[in-house]
Amino acid sequence: MVQAIPKNKSVTFDEFVLWKPEGGLYELHNEVIVQMAQPVGEHEDITNFLTEKITFEYLRLNLPYRIAKTVLIKPIQGESAYAPDVLILNRPNLVNEPLWKKASTFTQGASIPLVIEVVSTNWRVDYLTKVKDYEEISIAEYWIVDYLGLGGRRFIGNPKQPTILIYELIESEYQATKFINDDRIISPTFPELVLTANQVFQANN
Repeated sequence: MVQAIPKNKSVTFDEFVLWKPEGGLYELHNEVIVQMAQPVGEHEDITNFLTEKITFEYLRLNLPYRIAKTVLIKPIQGESAYAPDVLILNRPNLVNEPLWKKASTFTQGASIPLVIEVVSTNWRVDYLTKVKDYEEISIAEYWIVDYLGLGGRRFIGNPKQPTILIYELIESEYQATKFINDDRIISPTFPELVLTANQVFQANN
């Protein structure tokens, strides 16, 4: 039986991992446990579509990657833990991950060639908090798939519209590229990927 953690109690990463129930959708944000909303169908269609496309690509290229499910990313600073929608795992670096075997948790960018967040409700976490933390971990490529056009206008423009932002780590800093409509997505990790923004947005069709 999982023991409940009192509300308003600061929670460390170790406490969170011990408490986290199987099957629940939870993240830890600055010592606060956050229950994530159950994804809606369109969100899941897009997540599954991207998983299939990227899996095909790394298998075609014979890369030592896998899609890691139900895993956590722990930032360097603070007590947080994120459960991304899609995470590409670089298996050879697992030997360097201190939390992998006991907590299925990544702490190093070398283990994560690419991570994807599909925006659903609280867009600020994906656009602000996770961008900062993923950059500090040195994750080479981070996609924000905002299929509802929820993000701030300073990120996706005005008028708002469905947008994919790809953050590429260049000299330890993220540089973002925006993709809309029939723009072909340019992935630094998978440069031969043939995929447009609209194909992602229309994954449920």
